[in-house]
Amino acid sequence: MTGAPATGAPGSCGADLLVIAKQPVPGRVKTRLTPAYTPAEAAALAEASLRDTLAAVAAATAGRRVLALAGDPGPWLPDGFTIIAQRGGGLDERLAHAFTDAYAGRPLVLIGMDTPQVTPALLGRARRALGRADAVFGPARDGGFWLLGLRRPAAALLRGVPMSRPDTGAVQLARLRAAGLRTATLPELTDVDTPADAAAVAAAAPGGRFAAAVAALGHRTVPA
Repeated sequence: MTGAPATGAPGSCGADLLVIAKQPVPGRVKTRLTPAYTPAEAAALAEASLRDTLAAVAAATAGRRVLALAGDPGPWLPDGFTIIAQRGGGLDERLAHAFTDAYAGRPLVLIGMDTPQVTPALLGRARRALGRADAVFGPARDGGFWLLGLRRPAAALLRGVPMSRPDTGAVQLARLRAAGLRTATLPELTDVDTPADAAAVAAAAPGGRFAAAVAALGHRTVPA
């Protein structure tokens, strides 16, 4: 598992789906939404985002569905998920450990809880890409990434990648290519980090729980 990445023959891909998320607790999630939203409101938006994300994963075809969780599961968790605890310090380590702990001999597609506009069709596209490529990468509008799929995970592909920076995605993609992995790319999505992001994502996916939560709370901007 933690050895050098290996390339596999193209073909069908029975990939597992992996979500990395935090329990939506006020003051611990979506802190960049404050002060436009209160900590409780930010947590409510985080829960709505998580619900939409997990619903998309539950509706997508997968060999197995895994949630790497920081905190405790709640009523927002649908049936059919295996829960593993996050471990590690920085996000790069937690991502690397999530891949390691979830790996069951099949390719893995990982997403976070910040793109509630994700669809089962997009997840299916990522899974199919791993039938032809060694990795699949979904860039985020803020310069990060919203999805990472690996045919055969290796911790060295993630450890040391600087997170939460405008060049995070570029560094991660360069790391994959430097390892010699054939890498497919997916469309760019917007992560929900700021009030402006929340409004944009709600508009992009108006039928979801996240959009309903944004509408219920009203459009917010950061106070001057």
